[in-house]
Amino acid sequence: MSETPVLFTPFACRGVAFRNRIILSPMCQYVAQDGHVTDWHRAHHARFALGGVGGALVEATGVTAAGRITPGCLGIWSDDHVAGLSTITKLYHDHGAAVGIQLAHAGRKASAEVPWDGAQPIEPADPRAWQRVAPSALPFLDGWPTPHALSEDEISGVIDAFAAAAQRAVAAGFDFVEVHGAHGYLIHSFVSPLSNQRSDSWGGDEAGRFRLPLEIVRRLRAELPEGMPIFYRLSLFDGVDGGLTVDDMVRLAAALRAAGVDVVDCSSGGVRGSSGVADAPPSPGYLVPHAGRIRAEGGVASMAVGLIVTPEIAEQAIASGSADLVAIGRELLADSNFAYRAAAELGMERPNAVFPRNYAFFLERRRYR
Repeated sequence: MSETPVLFTPFACRGVAFRNRIILSPMCQYVAQDGHVTDWHRAHHARFALGGVGGALVEATGVTAAGRITPGCLGIWSDDHVAGLSTITKLYHDHGAAVGIQLAHAGRKASAEVPWDGAQPIEPADPRAWQRVAPSALPFLDGWPTPHALSEDEISGVIDAFAAAAQRAVAAGFDFVEVHGAHGYLIHSFVSPLSNQRSDSWGGDEAGRFRLPLEIVRRLRAELPEGMPIFYRLSLFDGVDGGLTVDDMVRLAAALRAAGVDVVDCSSGGVRGSSGVADAPPSPGYLVPHAGRIRAEGGVASMAVGLIVTPEIAEQAIASGSADLVAIGRELLADSNFAYRAAAELGMERPNAVFPRNYAFFLERRRYR
């Protein structure tokens, strides 16, 4: 190959330079202690910091204690969380990668057991449980506890919590933030008509249902440094009759861009336990074309996600113009050197110009297999 694969060209976003287009997808680890980073998190992220990614996103991190999915989820609701999170940002910066954090509120999916204990809701009578909240008093699934419908004052408190968390992200040294607006969590539950049955200005028509994410983004854009990008993860479709469609999300993406979002992270599903795939099971790269619509019709940079499991799929997502970045989760868990493997398999010339010396060690290991 005579040219550098587009996957390994830099991407500039406000004041942040990503050395390549590969981003570690945010993946919950469920091992935090009262929201604090543990040794597990540092070991987990060290693998990817050494592996040549262009950037990384730290897992869904609760902007309030009640915004965690499980008792083991990370938090950023207290200044006390900043020191531990700073050790993660230092790992990535020491090895040339940009790093962001996903700011999240689990809403009616909160107060659940960690996955290896079943991931079911913690019973309200359990002393470990906390109150779940939502736009409307509708449980996530039949048999789940009914959440508390937020008042207008409480909604304002949620917006304040996202803003305070973003300021802590700056203090911890993160290069960018991502607002978690997908997978049936609080913000998504406001956007979807399946979960938002309010009749006030925070629900009803599309303008009302879109109001919460737009208010959060406007607040963050007004308070964060000008050079700090804002990403937004959305679910492209609910995959349930009467739910959100890609057409809806194209309109939301355009509104988010106008409010200050720089990159839309294109995921799917989650509003009622659905994967968001109505017609066929997920297949490699299945969301990439939809990310292309967000980019082309929403007028905003997009990040593709969803079974991007080979270098070829990742390269094509960028080369086709469907995405500016690719977020990779399961394949990086299986091979933390995915970026190095992709460079070798795509025939990248002069990789040492964009990779740290770890790439040379990777090539030596391949020689002696």
